[in-house]
Order: sequence, then C-alpha cells, then structure tokens
Amino acid sequence: MKRKQNRLKLIKRIVRNNSITSQSELAQLLEKEGVVVTQATLSRDLKALRVNKVPNETGYVYVIPDENKQHDNLLKTGQRSVTAQQQLGFVSLQFSGNLAVIKTRNGYATGLAYDIDMSEAPEVLGTIAGADTVFAILREGVTQEQARQLFSRFIPIDK
Repeated sequence: MKRKQNRLKLIKRIVRNNSITSQSELAQLLEKEGVVVTQATLSRDLKALRVNKVPNETGYVYVIPDENKQHDNLLKTGQRSVTAQQQLGFVSLQFSGNLAVIKTRNGYATGLAYDIDMSEAPEVLGTIAGADTVFAILREGVTQEQARQLFSRFIPIDK
C-alpha cells in the first residue's frame, strides 16, 4: 500500500508541475523517477486522484482539482480566454429560468464545467456535467446577458 501512496504523490507532483497531455507522457516521466506502471494502473491512479483533462493554449492538459494552482488562479482572475480547441467543442447555449444549458461535443463538458466552477464567478452557484452537456445554475437575478458575458470567457459566443 505504501508503494501506491508514494506513486500517487509522485503523480500529483508531476501533474502539478508539468503540462501533461497524455498518459504515455506521464508514464515516461514516472519512469524517469524510477516508477514503472502499466497503462491500466496509471488509468486507475488518475481516476483515484480525480484528474481531469482541460483545454489550454495548445490542446488539453491534465489537472488535479484544487491542486493545479496556476490554472485555477488564471480562471479565478479571468485571465483564461477561449482557445481554438475549446471552440471546436462548443455546440450551443440556451437558458431556462436560472439554468444555463451548454451543449458540447462528446467529452468536452467535464473540462468546461471544471473551468466554470474554478473561476468562482459570483453569477454561478455551481455546475453539473455530463459527457456533452453542462448545466450551470445561475444565482437569482442574474440576467441572460450577464451569463453570456461570463460564459464568453470559456466558450465562443457573441456577447
């Protein structure tokens, strides 16, 4: 059990300090540290750590919720903007009362919901993500225009 705990700590350190884009890249960095893992083990470890892939300027990178300080701080201060990769995933935005429904291509919703949540925008109470849909619950009194302006930080919509 101690070996697994040490491996998980090492994975966290590597993901925190590097822009990891794939499991094979992560496996190579682990091997440089003297830890050899199978793809299945690495996949289970990433799931146990709740690692997500989120879009960045060059594609997608792994992040550990609440532990990737640089990414999260950029979100909180509004310094992240829409990238070409995010534009490919966005499908539509619709509203029903204080609920925003954001449709994406399959697999894009989780990363988008994570970015919205980590931005700590006061307009949003929280999100729920599926494979291709994000439900964002808006605070009472938030207008659709205010929501569109907020979401334009994450998806390519007209303000």
